[in-house]
Amino acid sequence: MPAVLKIPTPIRKSTQALNYFARKAATGAPTREMNKMKALKLLFFADRYHLRKYGRLLSECDYFAMKNGPVASEAKRVAEERLPSIACSYARSFVRRKDNLRYTSVSDVDEAVLSKSDFEALDFAWENFGHYTQFDLAEITHHYPEWKRHAAKFRGNGHKRVEMNYEDFFAEPDAGYNTCHPLSAEDKRAAIALFREHQEIRALWN
Repeated sequence: MPAVLKIPTPIRKSTQALNYFARKAATGAPTREMNKMKALKLLFFADRYHLRKYGRLLSECDYFAMKNGPVASEAKRVAEERLPSIACSYARSFVRRKDNLRYTSVSDVDEAVLSKSDFEALDFAWENFGHYTQFDLAEITHHYPEWKRHAAKFRGNGHKRVEMNYEDFFAEPDAGYNTCHPLSAEDKRAAIALFREHQEIRALWN
């Protein structure tokens, strides 16, 4: 088995997703830098879209609610280079930490890692949310039920992070906010059933 296939799927997919956003941000710019928090928020919107439309997270990462919004755990570790040596070597061949706030793209996106629907979701996130700053995006995510459920826990010196319930991604945000793929009641039932099926299959492989 090629060594790259031994890298956990969430690491490979989130590496390529972060790389995608950095290269999008670099259009017309001299460097391929990306703000870490902005990229993580864009990945959340891509994951929300993909989960609602296709029944699985694009990144397959573990999600936690934090003070500044939802965070894909493995993607955060990729951006911060907090990975075991083999996984870190893989991630650094595509994206590299520049400082505490930024990372850079150092090679093209490996399109073999991402499916057609993955790119669809990444395009959705960039086209709908890519023009916002990281702080705008953090505030926007606070209007989504998967984060709002845990909002009170971050007041004062409360929790640093709380594991999120993926089925909350199927609930609707506050009025006026992008649903990241609208769902009828029937569509929602079907999407949740598909998500649960994917979770069962993933559990068998782990």
